[in-house]
Amino acid sequence: MAADWTSALDRAHTHAPFLARALEKREDLAAMLEQGRGEDALLAAKRTRESDVAAALRSERLGLALVLAVGDLAGAFDLDKVMRELSTFADRALHAAIGAAITRRVEDARNEGMIGLALGKHGAGELNYSSDIDPILLFDPETLPRRERDEPGEAAQRYAREVVRLLSEVTPLGYVFRVDLRLRPQSEVSPLALPLNAATAHYESSALAWERAAFIRARACAGDIAAGEAFLDHIRPFVWRRSLDFGAIDEIRRLTRRIREQQSGPQQPGPGYNLKLGRGGIREIEFFAQTHQLIHGGRDPSLRVRGTRAALDALAASGRIAEEDALVLGEGYDTLRTIEHRLQMVRDQQTHSLPSGEALDNVARLHGLDDGAALVALLNDVTAPVGERFDALLDEDRVSVPGHALHVAGTDAAAAPVPQEIVARVAEWSDGRYPPLRSPAALAAFDAIRPDLLQSVAASADPERTMARWETLLGRLPSAINLFRLLEARPGLFDLLAKCLTLAPPLADELSRRPDLLDALIDRTALDLPGDVAALVSAMAQRERGDDYEDRLDRIRIVTGESRFGLGVQLIEGARDPIAVAEALSRTAEAALQVAVAAAEDEFAAKHGRIEGSELVIVGLGRLGGGLLTHASDLDIIYLFTGSHDAESDGERPLGATLYFNRFAQRVTAALSVPTAQGALYEVDTRLRPQGAQGPLAVSVDSFARYQREDAWTWEHMALERARVLVGSEAARDQVQSVVTSILEMERDAEQLRKDVLKMRGEMARHKEARGPLDAKLLRGGLVDIEFLVHFLQLEHRSALTPRLGDAIAALAVEGLLPDTIAPAHDLMTRLLVGTRLLAPDLARPNDAAAAILARQSGCEDFDGLTGRFAQARRDVAAAWGEIFGETLEMDE
Repeated sequence: MAADWTSALDRAHTHAPFLARALEKREDLAAMLEQGRGEDALLAAKRTRESDVAAALRSERLGLALVLAVGDLAGAFDLDKVMRELSTFADRALHAAIGAAITRRVEDARNEGMIGLALGKHGAGELNYSSDIDPILLFDPETLPRRERDEPGEAAQRYAREVVRLLSEVTPLGYVFRVDLRLRPQSEVSPLALPLNAATAHYESSALAWERAAFIRARACAGDIAAGEAFLDHIRPFVWRRSLDFGAIDEIRRLTRRIREQQSGPQQPGPGYNLKLGRGGIREIEFFAQTHQLIHGGRDPSLRVRGTRAALDALAASGRIAEEDALVLGEGYDTLRTIEHRLQMVRDQQTHSLPSGEALDNVARLHGLDDGAALVALLNDVTAPVGERFDALLDEDRVSVPGHALHVAGTDAAAAPVPQEIVARVAEWSDGRYPPLRSPAALAAFDAIRPDLLQSVAASADPERTMARWETLLGRLPSAINLFRLLEARPGLFDLLAKCLTLAPPLADELSRRPDLLDALIDRTALDLPGDVAALVSAMAQRERGDDYEDRLDRIRIVTGESRFGLGVQLIEGARDPIAVAEALSRTAEAALQVAVAAAEDEFAAKHGRIEGSELVIVGLGRLGGGLLTHASDLDIIYLFTGSHDAESDGERPLGATLYFNRFAQRVTAALSVPTAQGALYEVDTRLRPQGAQGPLAVSVDSFARYQREDAWTWEHMALERARVLVGSEAARDQVQSVVTSILEMERDAEQLRKDVLKMRGEMARHKEARGPLDAKLLRGGLVDIEFLVHFLQLEHRSALTPRLGDAIAALAVEGLLPDTIAPAHDLMTRLLVGTRLLAPDLARPNDAAAAILARQSGCEDFDGLTGRFAQARRDVAAAWGEIFGETLEMDE
């Protein structure tokens, strides 16, 4: 819709005395607005001839208020532009006031050493039309300009008082902003400006939950902005906590309830209704977004945005709230803020309450409606659905742990009697032997979950093992209060925790190292498979200002750990086909590789530069190349590089190409395998590279091609059957894939190939024996034999050249080269392999509960059925082996 400047000016003259006076005072701007030159008027409003800072800011403020209001009424400026312009003016004003305060005391001093942090609507870029600002003023005693006789603290307080006066004092020219400094720490007793070290100590040790909420939207906006950004980076862990903090969540809940309880006016739109604090009002929308941000933003950096609508959109995109909720609340927010602006345009007053009678009609007509009744009807349509959603937020379960999370309720076994020996043993845990159970708060939290814990132990498949695992967990945890509070909020999680502790030792070990992994299970996406590689890369590569190399590596480990743990839960819950889990584990590892290479490259290039026209390429082999990893898989990779050996890097410390890429490859390996604060990630196996452990870690693509053509053994060509380029540009991927394909399509002597394959498999069988009756990989007739069959046929016939074993089997079967029995045998054994890595890592028969899960995962009614099908699958492989190689496969039963 085209802007209607004439109507806007008429409504401003008729219904807004403040705007009518501003139009008379600023005839230059009025003329531009009459001509529809809104952007020109906006630029003119920002220019002033006043040399005095106070006068200049007041002149600019009046001009902006006029132009933004008329442009808003005309439909030329949308709400986002109006709020953004008001907020950036507040930034300029605060910055100018700090600079003026300092230079009045210290002539020609730089505007440094004093910091203005914007909070609330100012920080979010959402200032309203007649808003005050709520900054926090900090100072650095080391860099703050001051006279020699002034102490830093004394100088800072003088500057702070002057800043407030410059902005807030009402003069014949008006004022700039009302300044409220009560959001600073301990505002009742603290000075107006706080030294950086004192502020840091407060936020790291004694700050309250509402201060966390305030800092969601904080940004450095004035004064020494670089120092302010460094401060915000430093206290980020205080605001965005990775583990659920149930004490903070309870405090947030109390804050949200208090909004309703303290609002004494009408609960529905009408005279006296408060657009900001009333039911379904602006504050409820803001708190809805901020509460979810605080709960989930520690683990999901995509939620760490300042704007209200941006937060709602991010929450919907991440699945934390429904898209419909984000749309309803977002559109409601825009409407409420627009009407709020209309109220304030009338007399330039910071009001949020609807007037009555003719005054209400006046506001409605300023907005372009017929009368106050039409305005009330409009607001009723907006506030009712907002209020309903805020009501739901006040429900305890949906705030602390979403109601759609896993295991919402406890089990029906809660009334079962608990053996006395279990009660006595659990009672001993509180005698001081376990550090997480020594503080009064921890003991109180433990007592709250004790009845459910006892029931969980008693009902578990192996109570003795469950207690032992609990004791191991308690012995390793630095703190357990949040774990206890989570279990109190979701007693049904005891069942899942018991399964993790007793049925899946690798998951139990992970939980003992990172109990916060259990937090991830409260999300609605807990039983979803992770997305494609690009989505995982996006999650792992999220960065924030101030992140260093270690932070980037930690982020990879956090996302990978949560993904792997969630996939493990899906396995023991029977929620996913193990093959789908294996594919997801492979995607996760591939993404981790890509992000680790990017991080390591930036770090390495900072010292050594880059080599133009060359790049590192990573080829995955084995199960990684084939796209089917287990929870215990190493990463089998080869490092290659494109370009010439003769090239040199362009950095401060240049290196020749071979040395450059070998050191770069070492850095990538370390990025994946060396423990950081978040632990280790993957074991990396590079022994399949040319010349094995004796050769260089990274070789050029040309050297790799020459080695494979002239010196490689048959087993190395077999390994290439599952080669897949995981990291590299499209051109580099094509170059390497072309080399691999040319090797695999070489003509071979069929008899010599057969002899090589049989000799290789015989040596492997002698040196790597099966580790148990469930070793689907190494038992004769198992997955290794399937791999040898497939790779032999691929090399012999130069056919079915795909790294994915299942696809190769299907293609070979279509060509009549493999019997149809091999595909189901491969799938059964793959499912068994994936399952046993969690449920039976020793490859012996697990307890009955784990055995039943293994059977279900493989589509069998019971464990006996599974072992029977496994035996038959091995016989099928043995029959194919005899048919293809003319040799009897000696089965080890």
